[in-house]
Amino acid sequence: MQENLLFEDEKKKEHRFSLGSGLVLELAGGRGKQAKTLTLFKQGVMVKRIEQSNRTEKRFFVVDAVGLGAEKSGLADALAISRQTIDNWLKTKEHFGSEGLAQGYNVGSSRSRRKQREIHKETLDCGNKVALIAEIMARERQERDDKQQKIDFSYAETQKNVPPIMPEEQPFAEEHGWEKTRYAGVFIYLMSLVKQWNWLSLVMSHFGGAYQIFMVFVMMAAANIGSIEQLKNIRSREAGIVLGIRRIAGRTTIWEWFYSVAHLGFSQFLLADYFRYQIRTGLVGLWLWFYDGHLLPYTGKHHVRSAYNTQRRMPVPGRTNMVACDSSGRVVDFEIQEGRGDLRAHIVASGKKWSDIIQFQPVRVFDREGSGNEFFADLVREKVPFVTWEKHADADKLAALDAALFTQEFSLNDKQYGVFEEEKTVAVDSQPDAELTLRRIYVWNKTSKRRASGLAWTGNMEMSAQECAHAILSRWGASENTFKHLKDRHPFHYHPGFKLVESDSQEIANPEIKKKTSLIAAIKNELQRLYKKLAKSKVATKKDGRPRENSVREKLEETIAVQESALAEAQEEKKLLPERVDVSGLENYKSIRRVDNEGKNLFDFVTSSVWNARKQMVDWLRPHFAEENELVDLFYAITNCHGWIRSTKTEVMVRLEPLQQPRRRQAQEMLCRKLTNLGARTPAGKWLSVEVGEEPTTDVQKI
Repeated sequence: MQENLLFEDEKKKEHRFSLGSGLVLELAGGRGKQAKTLTLFKQGVMVKRIEQSNRTEKRFFVVDAVGLGAEKSGLADALAISRQTIDNWLKTKEHFGSEGLAQGYNVGSSRSRRKQREIHKETLDCGNKVALIAEIMARERQERDDKQQKIDFSYAETQKNVPPIMPEEQPFAEEHGWEKTRYAGVFIYLMSLVKQWNWLSLVMSHFGGAYQIFMVFVMMAAANIGSIEQLKNIRSREAGIVLGIRRIAGRTTIWEWFYSVAHLGFSQFLLADYFRYQIRTGLVGLWLWFYDGHLLPYTGKHHVRSAYNTQRRMPVPGRTNMVACDSSGRVVDFEIQEGRGDLRAHIVASGKKWSDIIQFQPVRVFDREGSGNEFFADLVREKVPFVTWEKHADADKLAALDAALFTQEFSLNDKQYGVFEEEKTVAVDSQPDAELTLRRIYVWNKTSKRRASGLAWTGNMEMSAQECAHAILSRWGASENTFKHLKDRHPFHYHPGFKLVESDSQEIANPEIKKKTSLIAAIKNELQRLYKKLAKSKVATKKDGRPRENSVREKLEETIAVQESALAEAQEEKKLLPERVDVSGLENYKSIRRVDNEGKNLFDFVTSSVWNARKQMVDWLRPHFAEENELVDLFYAITNCHGWIRSTKTEVMVRLEPLQQPRRRQAQEMLCRKLTNLGARTPAGKWLSVEVGEEPTTDVQKI
């Protein structure tokens, strides 16, 4: 009996396939085309179930699974269909819509196909859709190849004074045989950036031959090198040949490289082109955008504005980096603001910033810092959907809610949740005659027995209460924190080349108001003491019953009258004082300085690029490695591999030392194959490839 149970359990495992992104496909009744029922699970929750005999439903099932993040290769293997078939279905849905996907391979099919084609011949592409899709895909491949060779960035069109790059200055221009390097794993970052983000073309179109400092920054971000000074600890030749710049220069020369690009003041143009490109090409998600502020502390001696330190719960000198991430943690956009910054204004501005390239506004997700009825009204007026935690929610009322109300249940990060929603009407001060109706989402963490509530406005977007709850839990629940991992894995806090300039705003809170406030508080405390003393004192009278002059009570009453008069005078003077004043009109006050963000923008551009490339490559690695909790560590183990590099007239090849464990080595090989198949090329036309293997049999040049 025990053997039968074990056999059934193993058989069930054989019919379950991991598709990546938390998706699992379960086949019932057999494998491949023999299966009768297909069931798709997301994080253990059933998403969809169909009968495989229904071919129309099967097409939509596959298209929806890919839309949720399923790997095409995994789907093809599980269902015993080809990758080309899946691509055809996706392109059919994209170009011919749901009706075209449901009709099959012939456009305009019906009981009378000839009649149907006659009716729609002017408005509908008729014929075999496979041929039409093949033409479309060939045209798109040609467009991608053309874009790889020549990319028109907005700033590159107007910037004509970038000096031309000589052939010997091109990346990987040097030709050499196999050379050993302990930084070979860093090369896979460059392959992803060059192909997916057209990163080298972007940098070189703005800075020409000064691209070398950005290659150095890639090494720093990939190897978690905390500062330019720490570059003295690396092997300059071994690192230089991997980056394609022959050799990393000394510290003095690197600082010269840095200041040569920082003094140009091009960082805002570079960031705008980078963010725009990854949004337009789908390298970041467009459904949920998570906003948060990240403290960049300042420890110098100059007077700068203060930001807020959440851990210490107090203001500290520094700036705030407003960062937007998509649902997978990729950096969509960032902006460094002076002092504490304005999260609300940044969220509204970001919606307008990319409105010309985004058809539908992403759902903005932010924490309680952005809570406010006026702000909610601004977002609704701009038709920007949002989800956030509800601030000042009544804990007693939440605890008193009937458990039966939480009808929807789901699982996230091994925790069980229940949710339900209702409407909440709020008043807006700027619109006294109008009321704002929001969705209130109640969330019950059944695992930790805690309850909370959120607010949402999704307009015409179909977004369930469960999806809203999942959104607000995805960054502020028990989940990955982008900033924490950036700080641990990359030198995110580093700011090369500090430069301070005069702040545009020299206004501060009026110090006289603070003095008056302290004076008023002191007078009130004194009055409280006198009131208590007066209540305890007795009325002193003479023998004939008249009040005694100069008694203790009479003196207390006179003192109280003087203090009350002083309090009223101080309060009146405080009302007349302006709330903010310019420091230039005050004595013994230093002018407010501002940290110039040019160098920080350039370095964070590289850090964000490396971070997003890491996210992309981990997704490629996921289908080939089952242990999700070891996946990121496996990726970093691959990037830390030693190896060999060779550069010829047409190709740059890197060979990585294999990892020891067979299953980890297999995943390493599959990732390298994926990167090589991308077809990445340098701006000069050299192909980039990477493989896994032993030391080359030809003579390896010793470094």
